[in-house]
Amino acid sequence: MPAPATISQGATGPTVRWLQYLLVRRTLSDNQIDGIFGPVTKAAVEQFQKGDHLTVDGVVGPVTWGALGGDGAEPPTLAEGSEGAVVEKLQTALNEGRGDFAPSSNPVLATDGVYGPETAAAVKGAQESGGIEADGVVGLETWALPVHAAGQVLADLCGVPGPGGG
Repeated sequence: MPAPATISQGATGPTVRWLQYLLVRRTLSDNQIDGIFGPVTKAAVEQFQKGDHLTVDGVVGPVTWGALGGDGAEPPTLAEGSEGAVVEKLQTALNEGRGDFAPSSNPVLATDGVYGPETAAAVKGAQESGGIEADGVVGLETWALPVHAAGQVLADLCGVPGPGGG
């Protein structure tokens, strides 16, 4: 896949959210994925560029995108009606995370690969525990939720592209 468009401070939207997701665990936290390329994101980009011995300009062009892995596949967005192996892995992760990164009051899910109301309720519980918007939709911010002290995020447990290089 080609690298996304070059972006810098002032940019907004899904490309900025992708950048912020890729910076999670390197220089940003999951609750800083807001789609707004402001001073915090610029500082995070500059810190990443310095650490990777790139030109430190706060601009995310082809070289910085490549170093971040921004030309790779984004994780899927999951919501009610989604089905498949990733949903099944999500259900397993949510079950195993009860009392850890998800509330112990979360329902125990059938690991059937079907994203229904109970899976949505469990996702909302994990989102509330993580201090992010509890909408029941697994997007970039939810994939970036920390799940273990070892620095893993939900994406890692489900085998989808994780921030910070996996």
